[in-house]
Amino acid sequence: MDSYETSFTGKILERGFWLYVWRISSSEKTVWYVGRTGDNSSANAASPFGRLSQHLDLRPSAQANMLAKNLRASGMTPGECEYDLLTLGPIFPEQSNFEDHKPYRDIVGKLEAELAYTLSQRGMVVLGKHPKRGDFDKNLFTEALSKVNAFIKNG
Repeated sequence: MDSYETSFTGKILERGFWLYVWRISSSEKTVWYVGRTGDNSSANAASPFGRLSQHLDLRPSAQANMLAKNLRASGMTPGECEYDLLTLGPIFPEQSNFEDHKPYRDIVGKLEAELAYTLSQRGMVVLGKHPKRGDFDKNLFTEALSKVNAFIKNG
């Protein structure tokens, strides 16, 4: 019988607009995955914890498991990897309607794209597709990148 430990703060249960960065390692390689919460088609902005469970849903019928799909596509087996997750937020609270939701979704989406681009420019293997890069909030990006740099350094 094997045993494993996981610990996290309850703060990652809060719904809203978050950025997150995964470091995923196997015996052969380390890859990165940058994501965000805040749906494209509804006013939902899940918690990072909710996305964590969706991302790693290994059922064949799973729909929102982009991390697992990207790992498999890169030749990695999700059940044989080590995972580290950094969550940043909530940057903005969840909104009650889609019209109010869209501006915040777009702000966080641009941060996600810029962060993924920045990591890939450093030679890091960043899995997945990201929103189109464009004008982004430089103050929020600087703060996020500082935290990501510390995460990378301490890993």
